[in-house]
Amino acid sequence: MAIGKDDVEILKPRTDKREYRRIVLKNSLQVLLISDPETDKCAAAMDVGVGSFSDPDGLEGLANLLGYMLHFASEKYPLEDSYHKYIAEHGGSKGASIYSEYTNFYFAVNTDGFEEALDRFAQCFIKPLMSADATTRGIKAVDSANKKNLLSDGRRMNQLQSHISMEGHPYHKFRTGNWDTLEVRPKAKGVDTRQELLKFYEENYSANLMHLVVYSKESLDKIQSLVEDRFQEIRNSGRSFPSFPGQPCSSEHLQILVRAVPIEEGNKLKIVWPITPEIRYYKEGPCRYLDHLIGHGGEGSLLYILRKLGWATTLHAGEGNWTLEFSFFQVDIDLTNAGQDHMEDIVGLLFKYILLLQQSGVCKWTFDELSAICERGFHYMDKVRPMFYVRSIASMMRMYPPKDWLVRSSMPSNFNQGIIRMFLNELSPDKVRIFWESKKFEGLTDMVEPWYGTAYSIEKVTTSMIQEWMSLAPKENLHLPAPNIFIPTDLSLKNPEEKIKYPVLLRKSSYSRAWYKPDTMFSTPKACVKIGFNCPYARNSPEAQVLTSIFAELVMDYLNEYAYYARVAGLRLCLYKSDTYSGFEMTLDGYNHKLRMLLETVVDKIAKFEVKPDRFSIIKEQVTQNYQNRKFQQPYEQAMYYCSLLLEDRSWPWMEELEVLSNIKAEDLVRFAPMMLSRAFLECYIAGNIERAEAESMIDHVEDIFFKGSNPICQPLFPSQHLTNRVVKLVRGMNYFCSKEGLNPSDENSALLHYIQVHRDDFMLNVKLDLFDLIAWQPAFHQLGSVEQLGYFTILVQRNDFGIRGLQFIIQSTVKGPGHIGLRVQAFLKMFETELYKRTHDEFMSSVNALIGMKLEKHKNLQEESRFYWREITHGTLKLDRIEAEVAALRQLTQAELIDFFNEYIKVGAPQKRTLSIHVVGKGH
Repeated sequence: MAIGKDDVEILKPRTDKREYRRIVLKNSLQVLLISDPETDKCAAAMDVGVGSFSDPDGLEGLANLLGYMLHFASEKYPLEDSYHKYIAEHGGSKGASIYSEYTNFYFAVNTDGFEEALDRFAQCFIKPLMSADATTRGIKAVDSANKKNLLSDGRRMNQLQSHISMEGHPYHKFRTGNWDTLEVRPKAKGVDTRQELLKFYEENYSANLMHLVVYSKESLDKIQSLVEDRFQEIRNSGRSFPSFPGQPCSSEHLQILVRAVPIEEGNKLKIVWPITPEIRYYKEGPCRYLDHLIGHGGEGSLLYILRKLGWATTLHAGEGNWTLEFSFFQVDIDLTNAGQDHMEDIVGLLFKYILLLQQSGVCKWTFDELSAICERGFHYMDKVRPMFYVRSIASMMRMYPPKDWLVRSSMPSNFNQGIIRMFLNELSPDKVRIFWESKKFEGLTDMVEPWYGTAYSIEKVTTSMIQEWMSLAPKENLHLPAPNIFIPTDLSLKNPEEKIKYPVLLRKSSYSRAWYKPDTMFSTPKACVKIGFNCPYARNSPEAQVLTSIFAELVMDYLNEYAYYARVAGLRLCLYKSDTYSGFEMTLDGYNHKLRMLLETVVDKIAKFEVKPDRFSIIKEQVTQNYQNRKFQQPYEQAMYYCSLLLEDRSWPWMEELEVLSNIKAEDLVRFAPMMLSRAFLECYIAGNIERAEAESMIDHVEDIFFKGSNPICQPLFPSQHLTNRVVKLVRGMNYFCSKEGLNPSDENSALLHYIQVHRDDFMLNVKLDLFDLIAWQPAFHQLGSVEQLGYFTILVQRNDFGIRGLQFIIQSTVKGPGHIGLRVQAFLKMFETELYKRTHDEFMSSVNALIGMKLEKHKNLQEESRFYWREITHGTLKLDRIEAEVAALRQLTQAELIDFFNEYIKVGAPQKRTLSIHVVGKGH
């Protein structure tokens, strides 16, 4: 029975039709129930108020290990990995995330499997089994995950910031864990890690430290009954939430400049201050206010000035690494090579901007504008998949009162000058920590961070030094942003003239093809416009590919200040080189009221494109760094790249593109851009809260700009230029093999990608492949990843190249080379063949029904729907009724047909089988 059923009203978006209820079970477990009769997925998330900060000394990573172990088995469901297996077989997924002060467990399944899934989930917290053998494999999995991340600059720099802090504070700890911390060192001290794991669970996993969110299509009363039956047995030991008071940085860790050597190319500057946690004043939103101003990209902002000077490309500001007891405010700046020589000027300009904010006072109109934007964003928030929704709510429930469990800190509403000024004053020179990353510091450092091996050095930075940097910084016109013209005021919903289930062909001409899909599902004042510029000249050589990339980046660069205001107001713009066909694509989505205004500006900027040499140099530098950093990709990512390079027509090796990039000059782009645009065909998709006449008017405008007039920018394509994407057809009965050394000689990881090419897009063959994938992926992960411990990254996933379908085993490992892993994949397929033949008819039908449920899962928002149809359009498959057609095919499928499909296309030794194995070999193999 629930001992508490609150009448408190939980604030929810005006457009949200779901029902919410808070209850408290007799074991003090707090629960949020969510009833959504329209959902086709049910989900749950459990947040436990203990994380890596609670790791015992000398057992770094124990909380991480426990998060991994709880899913293995329980007393009620003792078969190892049966929880994962059940979730997978019912169209779902699961996960666990470990943070400093909490651990979050979550899952989602099709609605018909939810009750048993919820029971299995509950048993993870009631009586989990953690056998000695499973614990050892768990430690190996933690170690494998850590090795995969050793060359991640993000993790390396986060750990460096933690390392340079008070040794007695848990923020200083290494929180991931590895074989050394969880096996070698404990064993040397006579410590049994499994016993410590059980002890840690008994002492910390108490119901009163937990918050549960359950999302179902049932009524609130029915969900409450399910929860009471399954979760009240979780033990409540009355333990208090762990507390870690005090800031982790003493005076010796402040006023410092840290020079660090990254793995990847690129220069970054992070300016950090310890501050009061904003959570204490979340209604006043002081950090959100400062983030809005310091991180602004409009004219007069810090980023605007740094871009104008050619010293930086991006800037982000905001609160990070926060708890209830301490927090940091951080400004992250990506520097250009020229900016590397002006670190002191950049820091000086930042403090000048902070001084400007202090002298200008806290502006009420700025706060009111920000508050209005946030309120609109909350009340018109897009629906997301249930698993992500419950996960995000559960992780914050202990931080906020129940009425604010949904809104949390997303809607500041109380204007308080004093509180904002207090936070602003905390961004002072006497508390600053500056982290500067650059490969130019190689050989010039004198310290090494112990867990990731990051080389660094520290020097003191005094207040007087920063004041001098401020006085010597360029005299630029820093000023506060102007009112935002993109804030929508018309949020009315259009009444579509016709109820259209699928996109319709609005028009087709020699200039363009336009598809239209009015919103009949989401009832939001939002729209999406996608335009693909198919320009044959954009892909006919490595030089053309590179120049197209620079062109797209430059257009975005020129629009940066203008588009920033749109982004703040809820209008997103993306423009990028297309991976689907020759040319580039642009996407605009968000509130429809001002979308036309943004579209016309973007189109005008493309039509009047000019090359500014100073910006060209900076964009070329960025693009060059992106190419150079490909050698630091994970080995499995390299394997996926090689697979695409070998299979896809008209693709160029990135090394060739990098080679030509070094010689490309601004005048090359001056010549190339008009030639690229001289022949074009526009693929257009307009969807959402837009009427047919509006959509047609938009297309008219775009065609007028590019194709009409006395001197048109574009000419239509010749018929022969409408090319179809092609994929190499592997020969049946042939096994192709490609082996490459890993691009990073320091990476110990190797990777195997074993690709089985199956068929061209066909509804019946598609669902056979889908069903085999559903049945086999969890056993593959369990056998190859968990039991044989080949690698933490072990996946079985489909591949779809413009409608050419296949299956991929992808495994990354430090323990075995690709050759051995390939043999184990073959052994798994032989083993699974037996399991496939033994499956009963009921098991087969259960899998079919699970797959039907997955396919019928509705799109959650307009962006998701638009991506689905845009893929059909740009890939040329154009099966807009794909979901319904494949479900119909599934209902006709028999078990014998699935086995015949396996025997013909996938079985080891099948005479018609077509395979390609790619080995990326790390230094350890």
